[in-house]
Amino acid sequence: MDALLREIRACRACVGEIPEPRPVVQAARPARIRIIGQAPGTRVHASGRPFTDPSGDRLRAWLRIDADQFYDPELVAITPMGFCFPGLDAKGGDKPPRPRCARLWQSKLDAALPNVEMTFLIGGYAQKFVLGNRYKGSVTDTVAAWREYAPLYVPLPHPSWRNNTWLKRHLWFEEELLPMVQRNMESLLK
Repeated sequence: MDALLREIRACRACVGEIPEPRPVVQAARPARIRIIGQAPGTRVHASGRPFTDPSGDRLRAWLRIDADQFYDPELVAITPMGFCFPGLDAKGGDKPPRPRCARLWQSKLDAALPNVEMTFLIGGYAQKFVLGNRYKGSVTDTVAAWREYAPLYVPLPHPSWRNNTWLKRHLWFEEELLPMVQRNMESLLK
């Protein structure tokens, strides 16, 4: 695992396609929980640590996990679809993760993380990549079908403030899905 992480952190496959390669990843072989998100945003790129932003605060609240546990690679592996900040689009939002990154690294990480019992698939890019033809065509439909994938895979919307309206429209997320997540997290963190 150490060699793989060194290789990922040294990756420069997207030089010239993104503002600055700076891979952000967290993993250790014993991890039982895995988070596959999109790609680092500007704050995470600056800090070099995953989910060091308001989205991370919300995600930790959803999972009922404190920062010390969340940032313990022996407990939680964080292996986004893109390890580097992809840059901003014309409207000021983050660009999508570079597809090359997931193709280069995710299967190697799968093999290096044999103890993972629950993987959170955050957003459409992770859901499409991991679920393949089991993806339901939208994040909403895929998250709504969470029972088909759980407990091994748990699709989640991105915890960004941009999804506040989505959360208000889909009360079942907090009433049904999150209680299952929190029960399983309690067991996995023991």
